[in-house]
Amino acid sequence: MASNGIRDKVAIVGMGCTTFGERWDSSVDDLLIESAQAAYASAGLSRDDVDAYWLGTMGSGNSGLTLSRPLRLPYKPVSRLENYCATGSEALRNACYAVASGAYDIAMAIGVEKLKDSGFSGLVGSAPPSDGTGSETTAPANFSLLAPAYAKKYGVDTDEMKDVLTRIAWKNHVNGAKNPRAQFRKEVAKDVICNAPLVAGPLGIFDCSGVSDGSAAAIVVRAEDAHRYTDKPIYVKALSFIAGPATGNSDPDYDYTSFPEVVASVTDAYAQAGVTDPRAEIALAEVHDCFTPTELVLMEDLGFAERGFGWKEVLAGTFDLDGDLPVNPDGGLKAFGHPIGASGLRMMFECWLQLRGEAPSERTISSIAAGKKLGMTHNLGGGPGECVSFVSIVGSEPSA
Repeated sequence: MASNGIRDKVAIVGMGCTTFGERWDSSVDDLLIESAQAAYASAGLSRDDVDAYWLGTMGSGNSGLTLSRPLRLPYKPVSRLENYCATGSEALRNACYAVASGAYDIAMAIGVEKLKDSGFSGLVGSAPPSDGTGSETTAPANFSLLAPAYAKKYGVDTDEMKDVLTRIAWKNHVNGAKNPRAQFRKEVAKDVICNAPLVAGPLGIFDCSGVSDGSAAAIVVRAEDAHRYTDKPIYVKALSFIAGPATGNSDPDYDYTSFPEVVASVTDAYAQAGVTDPRAEIALAEVHDCFTPTELVLMEDLGFAERGFGWKEVLAGTFDLDGDLPVNPDGGLKAFGHPIGASGLRMMFECWLQLRGEAPSERTISSIAAGKKLGMTHNLGGGPGECVSFVSIVGSEPSA
């Protein structure tokens, strides 16, 4: 790939994140103000200090006025964008590249979504006109295909696969219970998860991520300027975004046990960041666990487990809070919730807290104490065989 990257050219110096959940008492404006003000405060900046803004939202507003109006921005450039479930990450990518190019000194990426007010579950908005040949199955139905395909390919029996998916949900609810910003803040027993009503195929209620409201924001500057604003900046090592050809559903070779777009984006990200052994170098990963089998497949696509062995790593606790490579230590989409425009930035907020040593003691991960200094965020948008994928890698120190 012809991707040069911007390794260590940009740093995050301020972040804010609202509580995610059923925010009936808060409007889109309220959520944007809350996360933006928290980000300003953490960097010691005001709205006037930020040169340009990138707003990510899928269905909670049109144009830059969605942000400029509530923040009362004094004639600043505001770009509103959308890229499915990777919308928040796309806002961050655009803000980072704008600063790295020298066009702006200080930029904000901010994402928001009010899904509960829409009355819909999952993605908001209507489908564009088509020729009628596209799939009309629901998101849970599409992603449910991953589980039996994986089990058949790697010889995992039905009961054992159920245990694997249950443990992923259980792990993320354990983590979310320790997070005051998460949508669901209670641990859920494995037998409750396992016996929950089915939604699609083998997927039960607890195999599906939450529908929620929320907002998150990040302020980025050039790396050489970072210490003007914070003693603990987070340096951007890699930002990779991939849109696939969307041929999976018509490709007889596609077997629903991998996301090729994820493999392409993480391969590019590792090259940008100089990562050669992700299991040994990455301290934590926030991944797009829209459904439990998605997280399972991602463990292999991202290089955290060998092909066909991810399920064993899940059962062994490798990705638990106290495991070798904690995955979704904040609860993930499963427990934190998934307001589409904010999720990518929420993931970065967890890296911000963990790499700066500011996560609550009950959520502190041992991998950082052991000397690992890199965090990863991953989003995908779409479905198996036809999606977009984003991977970022950030670190607490610039490269030597």
